[in-house]
Amino acid sequence: MKTKREDIRNIAIIAHVDHGKTTLVDELLKQSGTFRENQEVEERVMDSNDIERERGITILSKNTGVRYNDVKINIIDTPGHADFGGEVERVLKMVNGVVLVVDAFEGPMPQTKFVLKKALELDLSVIVCVNKVDRPEARPDEVVDEVLELLMELDADDKQLDCPFVFASAKGGYAVADLSDEKKDMKPLFDTIIEHIEAPEGDPEKPTQVLISTIDYNEYVGRIGVGKVDNGSIKVNQEYMVVNAHEEEKQQKVRITKLYEFEGLNKVDVKEAGIGSIVAISGISDIHIGDTICDLDEPEAIPFQKISEPTIAMQFMVNDSPLAGQEGKYVTSRHLRDRLFRELNTDVSLRVEESDTTDSYKVSGRGELHLSVLIENMRREGYEFAVSKAEVLYKEDEKGKKLEPMEIAVVDVPEEFAGAVIDKLSQRKGELQGMSSAKGGYSRLEFSIPSRGLIGYRGEFLTDTKGNGILNTVFDGYGPYKGDIQYRKQGSLIAYETGETVTYGLFAAQERGTLFVGAGEKVYSGMVIGQNGKAEDVEVNVCRTKKLTNTRASGSDDSLKLSPPKILSLEQALEFIDTDELLEITPENIRIRKKILDPTMRKRQAYKKQ
Repeated sequence: MKTKREDIRNIAIIAHVDHGKTTLVDELLKQSGTFRENQEVEERVMDSNDIERERGITILSKNTGVRYNDVKINIIDTPGHADFGGEVERVLKMVNGVVLVVDAFEGPMPQTKFVLKKALELDLSVIVCVNKVDRPEARPDEVVDEVLELLMELDADDKQLDCPFVFASAKGGYAVADLSDEKKDMKPLFDTIIEHIEAPEGDPEKPTQVLISTIDYNEYVGRIGVGKVDNGSIKVNQEYMVVNAHEEEKQQKVRITKLYEFEGLNKVDVKEAGIGSIVAISGISDIHIGDTICDLDEPEAIPFQKISEPTIAMQFMVNDSPLAGQEGKYVTSRHLRDRLFRELNTDVSLRVEESDTTDSYKVSGRGELHLSVLIENMRREGYEFAVSKAEVLYKEDEKGKKLEPMEIAVVDVPEEFAGAVIDKLSQRKGELQGMSSAKGGYSRLEFSIPSRGLIGYRGEFLTDTKGNGILNTVFDGYGPYKGDIQYRKQGSLIAYETGETVTYGLFAAQERGTLFVGAGEKVYSGMVIGQNGKAEDVEVNVCRTKKLTNTRASGSDDSLKLSPPKILSLEQALEFIDTDELLEITPENIRIRKKILDPTMRKRQAYKKQ
């Protein structure tokens, strides 16, 4: 018989990027007494990865558990960035309700719509938390109306429309049911969660069923499956069967060696877990997302939704430049292959395909950010490799017409820059869908644009809006192919010979455009060392020294003044490279180079294309 576990609540915290999910989880952990009174706790304690901390974004969903009045609340902190939507989709399977966090100034954004739609489809209870009400420009009442409009737009039923609203400041550490109430702690939010989120239900007498929704990876114990116990109970040292709803032939006998539950930031060893518990299971070497752990006698798989397909791909290849192997620790194709296939253990939205040659792999992901985070992680681990420009993945419809991924881009810019943004995005095949004025002299523009139209645009966007614009995108399915797009109007400055850069050579070259290298740096023939002011590629000799004679003294060079070089970050470099260029990535440097280094061969190739 189905019973409810009243002592457990399972919730996910969902929101658009930067609306304060992780900070809210911090406060819930602090105020539930998870930490000792004198314990030092860093900010955004859930973002454990270095890149997450540096960029201030959540990449991987994290599990935690807090206790409040004898009820255990399992909380999953999810990413807000569209590129990591694959993470959000699958963790919602583990929960009975969501806390939707909305910024009290920005209101609902594209990603808010995306994650809320997923939650409503799964028929989850919703609590809306209007965060950052302490901001001077906050407009909580209007935001409440906007959220209700969004719910109506997404065809929410009466129960979902009747969802409770809580007003909070995660930074201030308080939540209130009404803005006129006293602002002291998070208790109103805890009470709302216990009251409005249903307790998990299941049948403790039925055979065991645990659906694996996330995979964690640890070098010592290997793969760890995280999932919710739907029926029955799961015990340590028992034998079970692993089956999958999408792979009928999969039947694997396994033994559970370790079982954990989440308490605060730690995993706690348990011997047994019953219905509604979110558990981590180790001891199964070949466990995947979507697998169900069942009883040996009655194996029955739980259906699992397919993860959205990737939309963008890059070639990862072995570095073959003249400077190859000097800085990296792992440089061979075997190292590269092992590392990319290891990433598949934890990242479900990623695809890795082998190509005709052994030294190149096609890696597909959800967006530029998704792939750049992988590149950055590999670089820090000591890998050295090269990547090509990102390309979108096309499809064909039943009539054989070419389809391409489309995105909805929502742009918030000061009114004086709106014209420049519309002009740029129109050139990149964007169609303006709507325009409205927001508070504080800002305009909100909504575009439908091909995904490839956004490749390499973010840097330009920040320049055009003097850093004041906000660009948010969300995937919007496939649409008909929109025609060719010209990405870059300027050509490259290419090094003519191999050697070290000299001030004399750089001084002559800087008149041609913007340099990416300073004096005393290693360069090689075919390496891109700057951006030309005009459209064509130009070769420049930056290793040239001054020829000395008895009338030309070396001292007269002291007065040469060099402009500081433009140092490109990884994202900027990925945006900058053209289709005939590669990005060489080593633990210490990021270099741009032409695919064909030899100038004669390069010209021949260009003639062939014409």
